[in-house]
Amino acid sequence: MKRLKFGLATQIFLGLILGVAAGAIWFGNPAVATYLQPVGDLFLRLIKMIVIPIVVSSLIVGVAGAGSGKKVGRLGFRTILYFEIITTFAIVLGLLLGNIIQPGHGVNFSGAEKQDISQYVETEKEASTKSVADTFLHIVPTNFFQSLAEGDLLAIICFTVLFALGVSAIGEKGKPVLSFFEATSQAMFHVVNIVMKFAPFGVFALIGVTVSKFGFSSLLSLGKLVLLVYLALAFFLIVIFGIVGKLCGINIFKFLAFLKDELLLAYSTSSSETVLPRVMEKMEKIGCPKGIVSFVIPIGYTFNLDGSVLYQAIAALFLAQVYGIDLSIGQQLTLILVLMVTSKGMAAVPGTSFVVLLATLGTIGVPAEGLAFIAGVDRIMDMARTVVNLTGNALAAVVMSKWEGEYDAVKGQNVLNQREPADIEVSG
Repeated sequence: MKRLKFGLATQIFLGLILGVAAGAIWFGNPAVATYLQPVGDLFLRLIKMIVIPIVVSSLIVGVAGAGSGKKVGRLGFRTILYFEIITTFAIVLGLLLGNIIQPGHGVNFSGAEKQDISQYVETEKEASTKSVADTFLHIVPTNFFQSLAEGDLLAIICFTVLFALGVSAIGEKGKPVLSFFEATSQAMFHVVNIVMKFAPFGVFALIGVTVSKFGFSSLLSLGKLVLLVYLALAFFLIVIFGIVGKLCGINIFKFLAFLKDELLLAYSTSSSETVLPRVMEKMEKIGCPKGIVSFVIPIGYTFNLDGSVLYQAIAALFLAQVYGIDLSIGQQLTLILVLMVTSKGMAAVPGTSFVVLLATLGTIGVPAEGLAFIAGVDRIMDMARTVVNLTGNALAAVVMSKWEGEYDAVKGQNVLNQREPADIEVSG
């Protein structure tokens, strides 16, 4: 009897469909969260367990192999510059669409369910007390091991880059250290393959809990907002990233097809972190140097949240329109500047998008209470903006590789133009 084989994308999609079905069948039943949430949390914990070792080992190997600190500094400057440019495009697009379509007009919150956002309010109060200088000082850790324990990615990257430059500077004496981290990196990618076998179960659990908790009714009163956010994100994904990809010799549709497993998993879990190791591996496969991949992509997880800022711009205008507040051009320019700063300064805090919105709304005179009404559909929109965030960071690795003159275009085209075999197969 011939055995059926299913790739990872198929497995995750089945988990997604079954999770939606289970959540719909047992909508409102607290037992769903009781039994399924631990399964979803277990998968997320497995991923978080391996992310830091992979980032540290890959970055040390990449930077130490790359050479001089001058080169690393140039790469860092170019990376941040690119992130700022593409983020500005996302914010401006969100404001344009919000002004043209005006999703908040005619919306009445009286029938909408209000969610508790007190945890985000407390986080915003803590985060808003930090100045821009504090944000940059926070990048330099006072205790590297504390940063490791807290998962503070920027602080970890700062120390790791300096350590890798030190390893490179001592020449032959540093080779044993480099060999150790090369072996660590290879071993951790094997661990990734083991963990990813649990991905369909994690997706099933996380989606099941979400649907059982919020259902589909919450989409009705805020359907115009959700639809606009999805259309805006799709436009940014295909058109803006399509233009960026074309400048780099990359067909965006082939690029998305190449990342289909990771995009589906990120969409299902609303977390880019779940696919960080696999995306780094795939970007190397597509022709980007290890040093650039391991530097650009982790930094992008904090500084390059294109999908999130696009959503935040639309949501801010949506709430202003609901409350009948007419924002002037000056106020909207202020909104652009505030989002550019706050989206970076608060990127490491829980519930980033909501925290950034809370910090932003006060500057343009919009009541923050409105967020309590859109919280019920935030997870639905979060799934889509995670896909855009992930794609933007993966594409940034190609952009930086080409800018540095180190992108292997022939290798990239060969990979994109041929059918890739499934990474994980199951028989049944």
